[in-house]
Amino acid sequence: MDWDVFAEGHLDVAHEVLTTLRTPIEAVAVGMAERLRQGNKIMACGNGGSAADAQHFAAELVNRFQRERQPYAGLALTTDTSTLTSIGNDYNFDQIFAKQVQALGRPGDVLLAISTSGNAANVCRAVEAAKAAGVWTVALCGGKGGALAAMADAVLRVGCTGVTARIQEGHIMIIHALCQLIEDKLAD
Repeated sequence: MDWDVFAEGHLDVAHEVLTTLRTPIEAVAVGMAERLRQGNKIMACGNGGSAADAQHFAAELVNRFQRERQPYAGLALTTDTSTLTSIGNDYNFDQIFAKQVQALGRPGDVLLAISTSGNAANVCRAVEAAKAAGVWTVALCGGKGGALAAMADAVLRVGCTGVTARIQEGHIMIIHALCQLIEDKLAD
């Protein structure tokens, strides 16, 4: 392994998140904070590593990130195995998040839809269901953004292509930035 090439890939993603994506991250954080302030919730979904990111984000909202504070309404749609498997079995895997959004999503809520490719069918279906329910949709994607970027109300896209791990590293930086900014906004 060429360590310099390896390190350069990490630094390129960090630079993109901290510079190019600063304004869109701040705008999404303001939108999320305002919706939480109004008593709404944030739902998150994704597959594989993106499922772990959805759970991480929800945990930071419910517990805390940096500040001691009241819990925020955050929910990962990736965690209820009985719901996931019953929907997958009775309908199909593409519906596992959409049906949960239909059941839980209310106007003013937020859906953070995470997909490194932007083309995960079940995540795209969740966005469709969210939009039908009046839920504000935020895509966290990579590369060119895929179908997800064209569907969502707001898009946070890590431009790295071809290296899923670099996209995921950008995603966790964005998630942490969102958590910090939300806490800061709601502390005011």
